[in-house]
Amino acid sequence: MGARAGAGGQRAPGDPQPGFVKLDGVDQILSDDERLYQAGFIHRQLGAMLQPGVNKFSLRMFGSEKAVEREQERVKSAGFWIIHPYSDFRFYWDLTMLLLMVGNLIIIPVGITFFKDEHTPPWIVFNVVSDTFFLVDLVLNFRTGIVKEDNTEIILDPQQIKVKYLRSWFVVDFISSIPVDYIFLIVETRIDSDFYKTARALRIVRFTKILSLLRLLRLSRLIRYIHQWEEIFHMTYDLASAMVRIVNLIGMMLLLCHWDGCLQFLVPMLQDFPPDCWVSKNKMVNDTWGQQYSYALFKAMSHMLCIGYGMYPPVGMTDVWLTILSMIVGATCYAMFVGHATALIQSLDSSRRQYQEKVSGDEVEGSGRN
Repeated sequence: MGARAGAGGQRAPGDPQPGFVKLDGVDQILSDDERLYQAGFIHRQLGAMLQPGVNKFSLRMFGSEKAVEREQERVKSAGFWIIHPYSDFRFYWDLTMLLLMVGNLIIIPVGITFFKDEHTPPWIVFNVVSDTFFLVDLVLNFRTGIVKEDNTEIILDPQQIKVKYLRSWFVVDFISSIPVDYIFLIVETRIDSDFYKTARALRIVRFTKILSLLRLLRLSRLIRYIHQWEEIFHMTYDLASAMVRIVNLIGMMLLLCHWDGCLQFLVPMLQDFPPDCWVSKNKMVNDTWGQQYSYALFKAMSHMLCIGYGMYPPVGMTDVWLTILSMIVGATCYAMFVGHATALIQSLDSSRRQYQEKVSGDEVEGSGRN
């Protein structure tokens, strides 16, 4: 064994390749076995994050600890990097994406509508970071198990996951994830070197603003993620599920009001603020974006709640059709709110109603026997 090290500390060809690690400021040599053990430990830790953990939710979902262990074995046997939809990794990733989607759906309409220069470094960084996260989420969806609609089975086969995702939401997710506006802008600038000096520049910038609206298709992803969380709360806490649905409904209505307010200003802006539009009449073309947004939101909510037309009634055809659209959206939101509120009240009172029906049935059956 001592013959392995030659003069000058050189290793014989058959010697294991050592690795170095710093421990208390001193370089320590790790053998191949130790390095393999560390690699295996990291692999096991990552694998555990992709599997459902033994917790209160998993026990309620699968029924017992044995059933959870069987589900963990299913994930292991499904293949490399298959993510269980109820794993810790997917939970924290979905939470991160949920916050990012809400931020996108609020910030992007404001940036497109009220800021003339969308190519400042902060805005570009925000879009690049957001688009990167959404593209990563797109890839992860091809490796994440799918829960069937009746909650009876979780699909973990990679081929089935891929086919099902491609046939459902892939196209919408892909279009909303790729930076179509920046791609178009880059292609256009390369075709015309004097891009900003041409008469087409203003039209192209406006068109990129419209292309930026494709990112709002991320709303579909937000609705799906919220629906998953509603299902989770419904399977664990009935009261929490009802509260989550109410909060989601109110949040969705506020988001539509926000979008409608941005739309009220975006359309006149794309038309170069004609004299008969509400922005020109209120002399707000050169006001701060905060003032412009506040008045636009007030105008939108006045239409949606059917309490007025804002500062001025609609004059041009564009304003007329925007007002009609706002009223339709407002009436739809009101109908949805009333319907959901009624359904929630009935669901919260379902246990007592079932008990009363059972008692009434027993009384009728008893009187029939007499």
